Amino acid sequence: MIERYALPEMAALFTDEARLSLWLEIELLALEGWSDFGAVTSEVAAAARARAPRVDAAFVATVAEREQVTNHDLAAFVDVVGRAIGPPESAWIHYGLTSSDVVDTALSVTLCRAGDLLIGAAGGLVDVLSRRATEFATTPTVGRTHGMHAEPTTFGAKLGLFCLQAERDRIRLEQARSAIAVGKLSGAVGTYSNIEPAVEAHVCAALGLTPTPASQVIARDRHAQFLYAIASTGATIEAIATELRHLQRSEVGEVEEAFGAGQKGSSAMPHKRNPITSERLVGMARLMRGYLVAGLEDVALWHERDISHSSVERIILPDASQLCYYALVRTARLVDGLVVHADRMWENLFEGSHGLVFSQPVLLALVAAGCDRGGAYEIVQRDARRAATERRSFRAVLEADEELVAVLGPERVAAVLAEAFDLERALRHAHRATDAVRELRR
Repeated sequence: MIERYALPEMAALFTDEARLSLWLEIELLALEGWSDFGAVTSEVAAAARARAPRVDAAFVATVAEREQVTNHDLAAFVDVVGRAIGPPESAWIHYGLTSSDVVDTALSVTLCRAGDLLIGAAGGLVDVLSRRATEFATTPTVGRTHGMHAEPTTFGAKLGLFCLQAERDRIRLEQARSAIAVGKLSGAVGTYSNIEPAVEAHVCAALGLTPTPASQVIARDRHAQFLYAIASTGATIEAIATELRHLQRSEVGEVEEAFGAGQKGSSAMPHKRNPITSERLVGMARLMRGYLVAGLEDVALWHERDISHSSVERIILPDASQLCYYALVRTARLVDGLVVHADRMWENLFEGSHGLVFSQPVLLALVAAGCDRGGAYEIVQRDARRAATERRSFRAVLEADEELVAVLGPERVAAVLAEAFDLERALRHAHRATDAVRELRR
């Protein structure tokens, strides 16, 4: 992951030092497991841990240098560790293990830690969306379908629905974290032919993992589930960002991203305040979906294993985790600092639509008043088109419609339209989304 989108707490999990530190810890824990089983003395295990090398930049460089000879990173690591510990204890390093025992179990630990950060960041986004949904629970705005004015809603309802979706993503991340919290130290094809299950149990217990039946590798559907939770989270972030981008357009102007002192929206046009964070997040969602496709293709391996997944995972798992974390943190910041123009929402709702957003309640009111539905639809559609074309009040056009007045009478027309154009009536149940959000925090 490029540094621009890597936040330090997540990036730290995927460094070479972090990876090799976990490998070393698993090797030492396995030796201690053999000691508990009685295969070696506790003194051997203690001496190996005491003489274990410090994993730092110099150690990483030494392993990389050795890999130039072995052409195998785990084998190079074992050689360097063995030299540092020295005989006779070094003979018990990697005893009965295969490379994937160490690599896959360490990867599970890393993804669990990454999952914890993602779950925390997802919870932070839920909290921000919840707070702002409550803030704008009664702020009326235009609901749009197909990009066109539809019916009134509230801005709180918009944010509330996003909040509920983000909460579902948080739950999916928790489930994915649980699915990946497994380890295996069962040997070359997973049959424990050269290692005892007790050693696996000892290592997994120390690392907070659950032992799982496996071939030579942990089944990759678990990793795909982790990537799906990330891709789903990215899709939610994209949905939020896309909505805010549309609402910030000059001709809409209902919200805008926070704009800091000294910030520049364009190198050429000083007036510009572009929705750059939202646009960046939309692009990141595309990447997260791509990582999922690659992860799904890693599920089918040859027989008990091959390494076609390895090169893929070295890229997609660190990048997906870091990108999702960055996107969650930035989305929470975006929503938290969002500038909301309630006056512009009101203007678009009434002046911008000429009242056309009330066409359905007008239709239903006419039907309820005794009009034939087909005839009522024709009247409302005709008057709506006239109002839009002539840029006149839809209600005024209806009131002047001679056919409508002839059917209902002038007094009844006024009463029917008064009810149909009642904003409070239209929004009387819009609080259901924000009510559901409040239930999340109980």
